Amino acid sequence: MNGKTLTKADIVDSIYEQTDRNRAEVKNIVESLLEIMKGAIKKDHSLLVSGFGKFEAYDKKARKGRNPQTDETITLPPRKVVVFRLSRKFRSELNDA
Repeated sequence: MNGKTLTKADIVDSIYEQTDRNRAEVKNIVESLLEIMKGAIKKDHSLLVSGFGKFEAYDKKARKGRNPQTDETITLPPRKVVVFRLSRKFRSELNDA
């Protein structure tokens, strides 16, 4: 593993190199796609990308925690979290690689 993180700019560059569109146009398309994805997760609490995986949002209840610096018991507030589950197909591709 090389430890490099793929960034939004890397995605834009990759699409730009593979198409005849200008960089600003590609950036707008990528931004639009991400906004659609975020909206779907916020609205429906899930987003399925066939052959890739599923993003699901769910509510976590308030829970007890501990401040590691003071050892004080605190109550962590409820919050939303998003999990990602690989599709079977992608998991298989990943493990065969």
